[in-house]
Amino acid sequence: MASIQIKERLQTAETWILANPNPPQKWPWTWLYKTGRSVYAVARDVISGQLTLHSMSLVYTTLLSIVPLLALSFSVLKAMGVHQRMEPILFQFFEPMGPQGIEVAEQILGFVDNMKVGVLGSVGLALLVYTVVSLVQKIERSFNMIWRVPEMRSMAQRFSNYLSVIMVGPLLMVSAIGVTATIFSSDAVQQFMMFEPFGSLIVFFSRFTPFFLVVGAFTFVYVFIPNTRVKFRYAFIAGLVAGVSWQAAGMLFASFVAGSTKYAAIYSGFAVGIILLIWTYLNWMILLLGASLAFYMQNPGSVAKRQNVQLAPELQERVGLALMWMVAKPFSRGEPAPQQEALEYELRVPGEVTRSVSDKLIRAGLLSLAGRNGDQLVPGKALELITVGSVLKTVRCDEDRVVDRLPAGSVPVQLIDVAGQRDDVSFAALLGIDNGEGQAATAKT
Repeated sequence: MASIQIKERLQTAETWILANPNPPQKWPWTWLYKTGRSVYAVARDVISGQLTLHSMSLVYTTLLSIVPLLALSFSVLKAMGVHQRMEPILFQFFEPMGPQGIEVAEQILGFVDNMKVGVLGSVGLALLVYTVVSLVQKIERSFNMIWRVPEMRSMAQRFSNYLSVIMVGPLLMVSAIGVTATIFSSDAVQQFMMFEPFGSLIVFFSRFTPFFLVVGAFTFVYVFIPNTRVKFRYAFIAGLVAGVSWQAAGMLFASFVAGSTKYAAIYSGFAVGIILLIWTYLNWMILLLGASLAFYMQNPGSVAKRQNVQLAPELQERVGLALMWMVAKPFSRGEPAPQQEALEYELRVPGEVTRSVSDKLIRAGLLSLAGRNGDQLVPGKALELITVGSVLKTVRCDEDRVVDRLPAGSVPVQLIDVAGQRDDVSFAALLGIDNGEGQAATAKT
């Protein structure tokens, strides 16, 4: 009995989150409502297994690409003689693994120091660059899956953007560390520290500088990696949550490693590798969870019971009519054309649904893209030439022509004509079966 009540309450809460006709309109209830929807969607993605699958795939790719990635990243720093400043960040990453993590970091740095990019040759250098680009490409594919982006960057964009970030990004981080250290050690700051509360604030910010750098790195990844426009405020919120989660996971994982002496005795020399795999997996999960959180905060209409919403005919027809109405109404009044993103937010349905329907209407000439950025929708022809029937026909149209593959005679012509005019005709009437014959056939069966 108690389990039934709990199940009913969970279903009621799920209905309130997914299909609430009157969502809260005042703060802080609006914030709590949006947060609850985003958390629900992220938890649903984790349970479905998509994020865990991509995280495990990235763990395998990371093991193959970690040394080439650091070699390229450190190449510019080594040329400038400042690569030692990046070593504390690497040690901080492996610190939750305990003394074994420090050994792993030292071994990786040893490999990087021994690797001389200049003597690899053209083929070796090409393989090195390809290994690094493939890692970032797989990260982008995971982020595009989360952001429902169907296309990746072009090959030229991948090499130019990826390599520029990989080689220039560490230099910017080292510059930020150097500037921060210079500011905190300046005479003006030292004099301010003599006065309270400035002294306590400066000490607080100096201690949390590594955390702020981690949050900045997460935010940068959330903005740059997806092949779509990500708003900075949502990327920053996700980066802050991911940074806090990373710090908390580091402390919990350190305590787990400290108490896992039994596992070390069982697995012996393999214990280091297993611990490294688990820690790398947790890091990728935190990164992808933050990306998923940023997506649902920016696209609240994408929160649904399933990750991939089924494109039911009823849903497509209603969305098609709603889009056409919401575009035609301001056009008839001479008002500015609405943005597609604003329409998606107002309709409160997943973005992939509205995009698929709007793309059909655009290809049929009923809608057209306008505006400087091409993100506004206007009627594609005069409103007198656009009918409700033409919208429904466009939405229902089988553009892939799969209907043509149906065997001839599988759907009689009279059935198609009746379906287009009346939907209350029974199949018994179409087959010429009256009530008596139908009942007799049923009784005989």
